[in-house]
Amino acid sequence: MTANNSQPLQALLQRPLEPTFLPKDNGKTVIDLPDEYLTERYRAIGAELQNRFSNDAEQRIPVRSVSTPALAFANQIDRRGAFSLFNDKHRKRAAGALIALFMRQPDVETLMAVGSYASDRLNPMLFQYSLAVAVQNREDTKDLNIPSLLQLFPDQFVDPATFPRAREEGSVIQASDRMVVNIEPNFTASDREEEQRMAFFREDIGVNSHHWHWHLVYPGDGPDSVVRKDRRGELFYYMHQQLIARYNVDRFCARLSRVRNLSNYRVAVPEGYYPKLIRSVNNRAYPARPQNQILGSVDRVDDNVIFTVTDLERWEKRISSSIDQGLVMGTNGERVMLTEENGTDINGNLMEPNSLSINRQIYGSLHGNVHNVIAYSHDPDNRFLEDYGVMGEVTTAMRDPTFYRCHVQIDDMFRRHKGLLNPYAANQLGNNGIRVQSIGVQLSRRNAPANTLLTYWQRSQIDLAAGLDFGPQGNVFAAFTHLQHAPFNFRVEVNTSGAVRRGTLRIWLGPKTDERGIGLTHQEEQRLMFIELDKFNVTLNPGENSIVRRSDQSSVTIPYEVTFRSIAVASQPVLVVYRFCGCGWPSQLVIPKGLPEGMPFDLFAMLTDYTEDSVEQELDENVDCNDSHSFCGLRDRLYPDRRPMGYPFDRRMPNTIRTLQDFESPNSNMALTNVQVRFTNSVIART
Repeated sequence: MTANNSQPLQALLQRPLEPTFLPKDNGKTVIDLPDEYLTERYRAIGAELQNRFSNDAEQRIPVRSVSTPALAFANQIDRRGAFSLFNDKHRKRAAGALIALFMRQPDVETLMAVGSYASDRLNPMLFQYSLAVAVQNREDTKDLNIPSLLQLFPDQFVDPATFPRAREEGSVIQASDRMVVNIEPNFTASDREEEQRMAFFREDIGVNSHHWHWHLVYPGDGPDSVVRKDRRGELFYYMHQQLIARYNVDRFCARLSRVRNLSNYRVAVPEGYYPKLIRSVNNRAYPARPQNQILGSVDRVDDNVIFTVTDLERWEKRISSSIDQGLVMGTNGERVMLTEENGTDINGNLMEPNSLSINRQIYGSLHGNVHNVIAYSHDPDNRFLEDYGVMGEVTTAMRDPTFYRCHVQIDDMFRRHKGLLNPYAANQLGNNGIRVQSIGVQLSRRNAPANTLLTYWQRSQIDLAAGLDFGPQGNVFAAFTHLQHAPFNFRVEVNTSGAVRRGTLRIWLGPKTDERGIGLTHQEEQRLMFIELDKFNVTLNPGENSIVRRSDQSSVTIPYEVTFRSIAVASQPVLVVYRFCGCGWPSQLVIPKGLPEGMPFDLFAMLTDYTEDSVEQELDENVDCNDSHSFCGLRDRLYPDRRPMGYPFDRRMPNTIRTLQDFESPNSNMALTNVQVRFTNSVIART
């Protein structure tokens, strides 16, 4: 193994609950451990075990013996316990230190040795997270294909009733003859529960995988070189703001009102949630939360999660007060102004919080402990020895309806800051010499009507074999149903005067009506729910330009094949490496669900001046998985757009702007059109 061949590390990221010496890659690969790396349970019979499991292997990975690291800092998390990034002890003291340990290793071979030793001794979720963060931040492992968490811990995403059937099928039937096991949709509640109308969104495998991977790309703690990424706090704001906008629009499609702010921690939470998931690390169920649960102070001494409701209120008040004053207090008493350029970024880092928080002592841990106050609401003082609920993990939090209420609250605080900024001036919106004559969209098939998009249910398959620890070798497929849209193309007609120019084309979709079919006001309603569909650079020739862009090229999304790819130790093409591209929004949900009779939207296009957008670096969407940069940025590079995230809808508009047409009509570089999104309630198998 050399610095240019980090693929053997991939074997460490498979079957995380099994001992490292057991075969990987469907029995084809075995990791040969030094005897002293075996745990006490297996050391006495090490030679027998390694011979037994390596005889039929096609590939053997030798692990060299190095000085074994001290792991006491990580042993505070039980190997068969739960691991949470919202827990300071877990994230900072354990994960942050373990990431630093992996980053310090001088070469890939030493990293493989240290990782092999640690994998059998640490909590598997902690190990997987920390190694994955280190791998994607080390220069010598940048081409390693990180497995999807879905493949490693399907218990975080899939109805547990699936697993006994999958194990039975895999144990009895040869791989070539195995049937597909079906994952039933809507298994968490009946249609008597209104919020179940949104289960297709909240419990979507791709959505939850995206949320986990975003926090993997942007870890909260660890070496500064790992955490300090360009505009990290602003990305925290923008990714979650867009998530809430999409959720609210799909609520309108489901005839539900927009999400309410979780503005009072002392009032019962009306929404209940019964997740029906089981943690594979200890086979204990994620606790449920009944309707009208009272929130209270959390006193989990063993978990080191201790705070009061008053703490949450105090942190929120201090942040709000600092936003109103336009400055925050640093750790040395210095006053740091919240400017147009840095305000959102500073607020994002102190609200999340992460190690970049400007003053953790004053501003506390608002976002993380809002998650915790709900996650522990069923057992706040640990008297019943229950772990946290789904709100306590980034892999499962989006399943819970209260996740969205929490993030509306956080988003409102960002809006508080944005509301103090001046509206964009005419010279910040216009682009002289550019006229966008029209924007339209059409399905990618013959004779499709213009400006009509189509959504439907799709039945797809995933391979669960890698997550069935101590289970069968070979593929074990499960089928699940998710929302999908028919492929479509954007077509934008542009007239350019003068010389050849470059520009940035920004395409947005905004709802025209609410859940009752009543028109939305632009300033305080529609503007806040615009969905970014795409953003890309174009070269414009003098005269007429016709720009065509496929929906699967979106700067927001990742392809289905990346979200649900299979694991293999063998080398993968660079374009399917699951790192930054694994962070993007799932492509199947780029378009809201719509209505059977059609739901009206405004499709908006804006062509801005590239010289005002550029950050002096080239962006090639065909290299390094840069296709989802709108939500996830670029590895080791600046965010590829100088404008504020969410521009031009992130700021209030002058009082003279009453409608979207009022905003668009004075600016020749903008255009809009009416679009219908029609939903067909039928299931089509993925081919």
